[in-house]
Amino acid sequence: MTSEVQAAADAPQPAAPAIPLSLFAFAIFYGGMVCIAGVLGNKQVALGPLAVEAGIFAFLLLVVTSSSVAELHGRATANRLVLIGFVPLIVSLALSLLVLAIPASPDMAPERLSAFETVMGGTPRIWLGGILAYGLSTFLNVTIFSRLKAREGTQLLWLRAGIASVLSQVVDTLIFITVAFYGVFPIAELLLGQMLAKVVLSALLVPPAVHLFVAIGRRLDRQQSQA
Repeated sequence: MTSEVQAAADAPQPAAPAIPLSLFAFAIFYGGMVCIAGVLGNKQVALGPLAVEAGIFAFLLLVVTSSSVAELHGRATANRLVLIGFVPLIVSLALSLLVLAIPASPDMAPERLSAFETVMGGTPRIWLGGILAYGLSTFLNVTIFSRLKAREGTQLLWLRAGIASVLSQVVDTLIFITVAFYGVFPIAELLLGQMLAKVVLSALLVPPAVHLFVAIGRRLDRQQSQA
């Protein structure tokens, strides 16, 4: 019996499937951007005549990353990345609620506590709007990007990335603003302003960023295959 166990232990084990280095790196980066987007969204920034919540920069990086994964590894893999992204998003929200519920140390400065609660606190409608907007708009981005690739081939990467990002940002704004603020105050002006700002940023920033990420991903995968 002992010899059989030893023989089984000594037998060659099937190799674990290799994860492309680009996918591994992009998945880690994606998880970080999912978590930080909501925190950055507490600040409104002015970009010339445009005013937008700063979380858009992290969210655009989510769009860039998911589009790059779709380009390098296919639509199904990109959709799984978006789906798995719900895990750090929901866990980070749950941890925020837990930390907010735990009494603060009496040694903590009141102004720091107040600032922390203001930044990390939120209403259920805002949290729900963020989760819905993330999921639907990012899945839409991957779908549009992949369908354009199926029709156009590998050409016009910048155009595919720009179209998919712009359309997904329109949907993201409609979902988030409506779910979070409808009935609280008139949202038409906010919708138009946020939509314009996000469309402009998507058109300007996403196409070159996707080109950069795809180039980085291909280089990482070449280095992995040569190792």
